[in-house]
Amino acid sequence: MKKVILLLAACAFTTVSFAQTAPTTEVKVRDNGTKKVVTKTGKTNVGQALENTADAAGNVVSKAGHAVKHGAKKGTKAVKGTSLKASRKLKKDTHKMDTKSE
Repeated sequence: MKKVILLLAACAFTTVSFAQTAPTTEVKVRDNGTKKVVTKTGKTNVGQALENTADAAGNVVSKAGHAVKHGAKKGTKAVKGTSLKASRKLKKDTHKMDTKSE
């Protein structure tokens, strides 16, 4: 239950941080009559922190997925090797029993 709540909270924060990305343009007139165009992204420090947190969470999920995939491959390889060994042993023992019974 905690994981679901944390996931929903992360999604909500990510949505809020993306909502703050609309750029705005301001034109400032200086004392000498020249104009200065200032573009603001609108992202606050909190929005940036939330975006960084979402990126970090994505990295953790990616690493966890890679670890699970790697573990599954190792497990599959171990099972395959063990089954091949058992098969060889069974064939060898069956062959021995056949030669003794003849």
